[in-house]
Amino acid sequence: MESYLSKRSTASLEKQSLPWRFAPAQNYDAETNPGGLISFGTAENKLITNTVEEFVNKAVKFESQQFTYGFSTAGGSRFPTALAVHLNEYLSPYAPIEAEHIKVTGSATPMHEILAWGLADAGDGIMTSRPVYGRFELDFGNRAEVGVVYADTDANNCFDEDVVDKFEEAMVKSEASGVKIRAILIVNPHNPLGKCYPRNTLIALMKFCQKQNIHLISDEIYACSTFDSGEAATPFTSALAINSDGLIDTERLHVTYGFSKDFGSAGLRIGAIITRSKAVEAAIRGVIRFHNPAGPSLAIGAAMLEDRKWCRDFVQLNRVKLAEAYDVATKGLKDIGVEYLPGSNAGFFLWIDLSPYLPADSDGEENPEFALAKRLMVNGVFLHPREEHSLKPGWFRMVYTQDPAIVREGIKRIKKTISQ
Repeated sequence: MESYLSKRSTASLEKQSLPWRFAPAQNYDAETNPGGLISFGTAENKLITNTVEEFVNKAVKFESQQFTYGFSTAGGSRFPTALAVHLNEYLSPYAPIEAEHIKVTGSATPMHEILAWGLADAGDGIMTSRPVYGRFELDFGNRAEVGVVYADTDANNCFDEDVVDKFEEAMVKSEASGVKIRAILIVNPHNPLGKCYPRNTLIALMKFCQKQNIHLISDEIYACSTFDSGEAATPFTSALAINSDGLIDTERLHVTYGFSKDFGSAGLRIGAIITRSKAVEAAIRGVIRFHNPAGPSLAIGAAMLEDRKWCRDFVQLNRVKLAEAYDVATKGLKDIGVEYLPGSNAGFFLWIDLSPYLPADSDGEENPEFALAKRLMVNGVFLHPREEHSLKPGWFRMVYTQDPAIVREGIKRIKKTISQ
């Protein structure tokens, strides 16, 4: 049959059409749709959206300039200035972040695509560890056609200093197969493990990237979503909090941030690349017209950041709510005998072990995780299978940042599934 699409468009659609690629929408409601689906698949923080709503409706008044090109191009001037103040407070950078170091994009996905386009050529690779947020494959590969190359790590060793040995092994294999590595990507705090990178590991990664002449991208979109879990955990250290002199050239170090997680505002579509690299800044300028954020979104975001008392109170409230939600989820899992990775202190999720409950019969699915996900959905609950590219079978990311009653009901449905 004749194709009406380009080869690259067709290839992109094939990547998006992989089985279980996207999470189904939650439609459960205790009163109006009690038999609906409860989803633990999408990393949204529904615990704080009402607080955002209340602030915005009271504090934001739109002005005509906010609807112009100039106000929003690369974030304009107002929002980067406000974001720099916020990041200097919460990232504790070794050298102050200035507004000029921040380039604002229309959400997190475009900032990843811009970095892929600016740092690598089609067919090149960006390395990361396992497990990891699976949608990076689309962020980097969808249009920039840059592949994600995985090091053979797991939850127990990916934060260790000697993880660089795993990266070196993956790099050698990748380049032997013709895929040149251009950067290492880390997520700190980590998705899906909910942990933070130790300072010494960050230093080891910087040295490795400098030695290999590649870039280091630190995705710090959960930087303020840290909390006291009551468990022994590594505190958050930003890559920018380390004096990079003698470790890595500033041209090779880039941090990404956004409003979707820490501010529960994915719908604002605000992402930011923080870099002192003049070359990357030039690359951003070359494509930013395709990725500019919306002026009204920037006006809302700036108002949230400029009210420093509200912002600090909001971050603290979020941390309290995250700790409470973590307690609900972990107690619920313990009650049904499901193990999880301990020591999390960030993010919206737990890394849970359902390997003892993988069915022997895959029920027509490609693997046992898909089969278990299907059985869970029959009982009205969704966990995303294999999206995090874990080498160990049976591990799932469980997002718990929503109404505790819904989380408890979802856990009951997990129990029903694994008891059958």
